[in-house]
Amino acid sequence: MIVIADGGSTKTNWCLINEAGRKILFNTEGYNPYFSKTEYIIESLRKSLPDHLETEKLTEVNYYGAGCSTETNRKIVSDAMQEVFPNAKINIGHDLMASCRALLGDEPGFAAILGTGTNSCLYDGKDITLNIDSLGYFLGDEGSGCFIGKKILGDYMKGYMPKGLRETFYDNFALTNEDIFDHIYNKPLPNRFCAGFSKFLYDFKDNYEDYTFNTIDYAFTAFFDNLVIHYPNYKDYKLNCVGSVGYSFRDVLSVVADRYEMGIGKIIRSPIDDLVDYHLHIATKK
Repeated sequence: MIVIADGGSTKTNWCLINEAGRKILFNTEGYNPYFSKTEYIIESLRKSLPDHLETEKLTEVNYYGAGCSTETNRKIVSDAMQEVFPNAKINIGHDLMASCRALLGDEPGFAAILGTGTNSCLYDGKDITLNIDSLGYFLGDEGSGCFIGKKILGDYMKGYMPKGLRETFYDNFALTNEDIFDHIYNKPLPNRFCAGFSKFLYDFKDNYEDYTFNTIDYAFTAFFDNLVIHYPNYKDYKLNCVGSVGYSFRDVLSVVADRYEMGIGKIIRSPIDDLVDYHLHIATKK
C-alpha cells in the first residue's frame, strides 16, 4: 500500500492506494517544518490518521509539503513519517513540485501556489528551473491567504473596513486589537491565524463586492508586481495555479492576469487528485 500526500501550512490532503488499487482520501492538519517540529508532527498524525489505516503495512509514503525546500526541513518531516510509518520508504518533496506535477504533468510551463502561502516557478516538465523566493509570510507571500488576512486585520484594526462588515467581523470573532496582537506575536502559527480571515471575506463577498474586489485585487496585483513579472518572458506562459485562495477568487485572478497580459491556464483548489494520477502514470511506465 502506498500513500501520496499534499501538505500545506493549514491542511494536508492524503490519498491511500490499497492492495486492490482503491483510492481512500482523508485529511489532517498541515505540517510546515518552519513551524511544526518532528515530535509535534508525530503526535498530530497519531491522533488524526484514520483508525482503519494500518500504518505498519504501508510500503511507500510520497509526501509533498510546504516548507520542505531544504534538507534540514525535509529531515524534520521525514523523521516523523518514518516513526509513524515504520516499514515504508519515505519520499519527501516540496509542495511546489507537487503543484507542477498536478498542474503540468510532464509538460513545461509556469506553476503557482496561492493558498495559506505563495510560491511560483518555471518548470521544464521534469524539474523546477527557476523559483523566485516568496520570502514567507513575514517578508512576502504576496497574494496568499496570509497576505490577504493581514490586509483584512489591518483594515479592521484601523477602522477602514466598511462599517457593516466590521460589525460582522466582530460578531464572528469578538477580537480586540489586543487579541490580534497577542495571536500574531505570542501564539503559534501566526500565518495560519492570518490566512483564516481570507475565508471570512469570501463568505461575505456578495454583500461587500467593492471591498472584496479591491482587497483581492490589491493582493493579486502585489503577487504579479513582486513575483510573476520578474520571470523571463512571463507573458509567454499561462498562469497555472493551485490553492484555495487562487481557486476561490479565480474571477479576480483572471482580471489581474489579463491586466498583465498573461493568459489563464489550469486553476485547481487542491493538487491531490491530479498528483495521484501522476504517480499512477509514472508507476505504469516502470
